[in-house]
Amino acid sequence: MNPYLKQYQTNQIQTASPEKILIMLYDGAIQFLNKAKKELENKNIQEVHNNILGAQKIISEFMNTLDMEIGGATAVNLYNLYEYMHFRLVQANIKKDVTMIDEVLVHLKDLKATWEEAIRIANKEKTVVNILDDEEENENEDSFQRA
Repeated sequence: MNPYLKQYQTNQIQTASPEKILIMLYDGAIQFLNKAKKELENKNIQEVHNNILGAQKIISEFMNTLDMEIGGATAVNLYNLYEYMHFRLVQANIKKDVTMIDEVLVHLKDLKATWEEAIRIANKEKTVVNILDDEEENENEDSFQRA
């Protein structure tokens, strides 16, 4: 790999927000599974295995970073879905079954889209709160100057 590209990618990760990193991880898992499918067509079994393992590692990381106390039932449900996807990838790797890979891809793409929407809504709400805070600060300054 080009050393400048590698440095750029490293900088992107190191400066990314947690939300951006989450989306990057989903993209990574999706890319791994798309590569696994391609290598399955090419009968390159070792690369199928390696790419499925890459996706499994990302899904395991999702499972390990869930906060069950804060997340409550939502975190438990996400954990169960991640666990199911991980299990299906183990089966897909053993059986070299593209339909199992496709099933997990659908779940990953849906979850990614859901997270992207949640992030967009949260950022919009944060912007509104910042505007309201700025307006309140300006009102306080005006009141202080009049006094």
